Amino acid sequence: MVTGGTGFVGGHSVARLLREGYRTRVTVREPGQEAGVLAALRGAEVDPADRLEFAVAHLDADGGWAEAMDGVSHVLHHASPFPSAPPVTEDEVILPARDGALRVISAAREAGVRRVVMTSSYAAVGYTLKPDNHYSEADWTDPDTEGLPAYHKSKVLAERAAWDYARTHGDIELTVVNPTGIFGPQLGNRPSGSVGLVRGMLTGQMPVVPVMYFGVVDVRDVVDLHLRAMVHPKAAGERFIAVSGSSISFFGMAQILREHFPAAAGLLPSAELTVEQVREAAKTEPALRDAAALRGRIPVISNEKARSTLGWEPRDVSETIVATAESQLRQGLTLPEGDSVPS
Repeated sequence: MVTGGTGFVGGHSVARLLREGYRTRVTVREPGQEAGVLAALRGAEVDPADRLEFAVAHLDADGGWAEAMDGVSHVLHHASPFPSAPPVTEDEVILPARDGALRVISAAREAGVRRVVMTSSYAAVGYTLKPDNHYSEADWTDPDTEGLPAYHKSKVLAERAAWDYARTHGDIELTVVNPTGIFGPQLGNRPSGSVGLVRGMLTGQMPVVPVMYFGVVDVRDVVDLHLRAMVHPKAAGERFIAVSGSSISFFGMAQILREHFPAAAGLLPSAELTVEQVREAAKTEPALRDAAALRGRIPVISNEKARSTLGWEPRDVSETIVATAESQLRQGLTLPEGDSVPS
């Protein structure tokens, strides 16, 4: 079963599961949202035949989860609130993330599900700064870190709550995947925040970017890691960071786009704010608080555990950024000199 099937990772997960022959149930928050999943499957050129079904269940309510879990062997729990703007109160994000995770894992345990693979985030790992800037699965973001955005705090508290539940009830296996910034091809009609970032660069909406370095991972590799974690015996009780390789900056991302899509050169970011400029701007612009919190540091994020334990081999960062842009061209984005998707 897949929660959050209407989302970026969820859509790719459903497509991959169906492609590999799994019977798949997808939860949606309300009737009618099935169309988003089906649109993603058309984008992936996957025919679900009779192997796809839907269930209605909401992270904020108990109803529907028992029925959704009936007959399920494994759960990929992707669903979690991702606000497009800073919430009025932190609880608007924290409560559905934390309580929703507990509803999912509790219902899974009661239904006899063997393992839940939960999508957390690098936000739960590396947003409390360390002197050496090196981060692995052993690290945790302190939810009381000054200036930590509500979304990041929600990922920490939701993951902590899930681990506490799994340890208290030893008859349910939990594995957690902590992706860094997720990019890659858009399947449906609704771009994710990261895909929208690349689109914004290509359309001249971001002439200046903040100095900020972060990990990147391809959505297809995130799904691959989830599926490996779903079935590998050594994945039970473990968390795995999903990152392609070295951290990159917004400006570095623009350089990749400039190299591969020269027609967009005049639209791409041409300047980078300094650390001090970001810090000042973040006082009045909530969207910059994430960058301000990282203070221009370059995190060294390890993917060794996923590679050595599960045999995971992620794509190169450049390949992922290019694939993200190419998907926008397929979605109808036109560049000044008519760059098209390579054949």
